[in-house]
Amino acid sequence: MAVLDPNEIFFTAFEPKQQNRFIMYVDGIPSYTIKGISAVTLTQEEIVLNHINVYRKVKGKSKWSNITMTLFDPITPSGAQAVMEWVRLHHESVTGRDGYSDFYKKDLTINILGPVGDIISEWVIKGAFIVNSSFGEYSWDNDSAAQSLTVEVAMDYCVLNF
Repeated sequence: MAVLDPNEIFFTAFEPKQQNRFIMYVDGIPSYTIKGISAVTLTQEEIVLNHINVYRKVKGKSKWSNITMTLFDPITPSGAQAVMEWVRLHHESVTGRDGYSDFYKKDLTINILGPVGDIISEWVIKGAFIVNSSFGEYSWDNDSAAQSLTVEVAMDYCVLNF
C-alpha cells in the first residue's frame, strides 16, 4: 500500500493571480484606457490516421484565437480616435487604400502584476491586427454609464515569456 506524500495532503500556501492586476501595452493606445481583455486561447487541431481497424491521432495545426479588448473612451485623449488611427493603417476609408501588413500589424504586451505591482507574468502577442471594432452605444435611458469601446484582435501567435 502506497503512503501519500505530506505535501499532497496538507494545504500549501500560494498567491493566486488576480484578474484585475494587469497592464496591456498597445502602441498608440494609452494603457490606462484598456479596461479588460479576454484570455489568450490556443487550439490544437487533430489529424486522424486511419490504420486497419483503429484510429491514431497526431497534432495538426495550432490556431491562436482572437482576443477582445474593452477600452474606456475618454473625451481626451479620445479612445475612439486612438483605435481609428490603428484602423486607418489597415484601411483608409476616405481614399479606399489598404495598408501593408508591416504597417498595421503590431506586437502587444500583457503584463500580469503581483500584489505589490511587480510583473509576475508576461504575454507577447505577435502580429496583432484589428478584425472588428465597436465604438460603443449611446442611450437617453442610461445617465451613469461610461462609454466603452470593443476591439477584437487577431494575431499570428503568442509567447508566454514567464
